[in-house]
Amino acid sequence: MRERAEEASILHIDVDAFFVSVELLDKPELRGRPAVVAHETGRSVVTSATYEARALGIHSAMPLARAQRLCPGLLVLAPHMEKYAAASRVIMDIFRDITPQVEPLSIDEAFLDVSGARRLFGSPTKIAQIVRQRVHQATGLTCSVGGGASKFVAKVASQRAKPNGVLVVHPTRTLEFLHPLPVKALWGVGTVTNENLRRLGIHTIGELAQIPLHALQSALGEVSAQHLHDLARGHDARSVQSTREEKSISSELTFEYDVADPEVIRQKLLQLSLRVAARLRHLGVAARTVGIKIRWHDFRTVTRSRTLVQPTSVGQQIYAETVAAFEGLSARGQHIRLVGVRAENLLGAEAAEIALWDPYEQWRGVEAVMDDTARRFGRHTVTTASLLRDTGRMVDPRTIEGPGTGAEH
Repeated sequence: MRERAEEASILHIDVDAFFVSVELLDKPELRGRPAVVAHETGRSVVTSATYEARALGIHSAMPLARAQRLCPGLLVLAPHMEKYAAASRVIMDIFRDITPQVEPLSIDEAFLDVSGARRLFGSPTKIAQIVRQRVHQATGLTCSVGGGASKFVAKVASQRAKPNGVLVVHPTRTLEFLHPLPVKALWGVGTVTNENLRRLGIHTIGELAQIPLHALQSALGEVSAQHLHDLARGHDARSVQSTREEKSISSELTFEYDVADPEVIRQKLLQLSLRVAARLRHLGVAARTVGIKIRWHDFRTVTRSRTLVQPTSVGQQIYAETVAAFEGLSARGQHIRLVGVRAENLLGAEAAEIALWDPYEQWRGVEAVMDDTARRFGRHTVTTASLLRDTGRMVDPRTIEGPGTGAEH
């Protein structure tokens, strides 16, 4: 728990336009121009956009084709995930040099509880400036920092500080800061909830704070109403969690062209299963439930899951289950846009060692060798032979692995 809730001791730090900013580090001549990170293919989506591009209405997750219509001269930069991972490690290490109380939210943002760092570094505002300076010196990147007495206030403040700014809200001014903001700034207010609130005549956080809770519950339900009512009044008791238990691991890909060949789908399920399994082993956990996600050409999406008798972190076993789930969909002849593999109900890896007879024991050893080789020489230096055929191309560079992989800011 926070030591002094009367201080703005929670910081939310978010690197500005992370992916595209990393790409521009060695292309200074392109700075100041509308640019995005994306694969330049028919179905690619924007992964990251410069603020010059955002001013034209371009944002992450937008189809690249639409972004290029908005800006015919748009610069399209190919993604390099290894660069982003390396920069993220440097940035997170800087955060942890300030305080051990760091809760990463994604590759480019985190909460910091700096209540214990004030004696060494000074006020939260001073700490925010120190962090920004160190990040820029070490990486050339800029970040925006918000501060407050709670995680919610810090997160909202960092968004208002963008780009490349600091906004620390003193606890005594929390309501003064929050109440003029639109209700969509609240965590949990999406399109549907926002429309429901508009029907009640509620447009700002301040108006939401004034409405009786029972009236809000009638419109939104008990749980959602209580959550939003608390936030609107500046109440958020959640503390920074320096360690977070992952509840699921998933990976998915989008095809450049719709695919109907089941052999291609099976090959991609193998690729994704091996990737998810490697992540499970890296975290020292095993999955009791595995499943698939299929998105058809018309954007209908289905998911199927299968619970295992024994938890596993073996890619070949995950693959066998996902293929069985896929074949149970009666998908023959249907065109598929996206496939995904997910592992859930995670347990300690020792749970996978209970079985007296393990039909995947040999594969367990093979994949352990693959892990070792990947650590020593890189992730793509060894794979199964069946993945060497070029049967489809992944165009979305973002691989979802675990919770907290959100859109970039």
